[in-house]
Amino acid sequence: MPDTNLTSYLIKPGIIELRQTSVPKPSKDEVLVKVKAALTCGTDLKAFLRGHPMIPMPGVFGHEFSGVIVELGKGVKNFKIGDEIMAVHSAPCLKCKYCKKKLYNLCENIMDTKVLGAFAKYILLPSHIVKQNLFHKPANLSFEEAALLEPLSCVVHGMQGIDIKKGDRVLIIGTGPIGLLHLCIAKLKGAKVIITGLEQERLNLAKSLDAEMAVLPSELTDAVDKFTDGLGVDYVFECTGQIDVWETSVNYIRRGGTVILFGGVKKGTKVTYDTYRLHYDELTLKGVFHFTPHDVKIAYNLLKGTLNLSHLISGRYPLKDLNLALNRLSRGEGIKYAIIP
Repeated sequence: MPDTNLTSYLIKPGIIELRQTSVPKPSKDEVLVKVKAALTCGTDLKAFLRGHPMIPMPGVFGHEFSGVIVELGKGVKNFKIGDEIMAVHSAPCLKCKYCKKKLYNLCENIMDTKVLGAFAKYILLPSHIVKQNLFHKPANLSFEEAALLEPLSCVVHGMQGIDIKKGDRVLIIGTGPIGLLHLCIAKLKGAKVIITGLEQERLNLAKSLDAEMAVLPSELTDAVDKFTDGLGVDYVFECTGQIDVWETSVNYIRRGGTVILFGGVKKGTKVTYDTYRLHYDELTLKGVFHFTPHDVKIAYNLLKGTLNLSHLISGRYPLKDLNLALNRLSRGEGIKYAIIP
């Protein structure tokens, strides 16, 4: 084992440094992984552009990854050195009051014990992740696609508890990676999907992923009317995290329909809805957050199966060019970039 790691540090918005750090040594039940691919995501981009409360600066970042096990702590079962793996960056504590209610995504400790630092040569996975959310990578799945396990788990969680049936009309607002993942899962369930976003290139990609309609926001009202014969869609998935979009998302839903508010907004912000519509049209507004180990297993099996998400990987960069990938995303170019240490 080498004794030095190469790790990306976000110093302040717009500034990334590559630092030589020591390679962490796995303790009991821990696993050291050599990163083969780490993906950019919206959280990384927000942190790079303006900072993020969940990513202290200066500090390491990156949390969508796959790789190869290079060292095991004592007690690790079912894995060995050389195994190709895929994982997520968090797992519930199983001890807090929310875990005892089986609300594992709302675990009181889940954000405090998450693992960042995938934009590096090596990453250490602690025992709670190893025991709950570490998986063998299938040989037919690329490392880049395997690294999609974390965002796909979030999308799977947001679709739990709602019964999308074949032929249902679904509106997805946002054509970033999360919106496009929602599109892929909705199509698997047999839904007919209209999606809206600002970049024509992403709308074209959505069409290639079998969206029935892909339109600009200025075209959305007329498009939904046409798409549903004036009824309104059965489900809306808000994937932008914009306050005005949270508010207008209910405009496209039919009576008795459901709006899933996936995109996160700043703490303390408020939205306003027409109470008459909420009550008399019996609308459901549902916020969703993170994922459970059960969601991760579902996402893993989807990736193992016939779900092909390779179209979401827009290119590859070496670790030293992470800033170039993030700058491209800031200009609306591409969906996700794979950083290859």
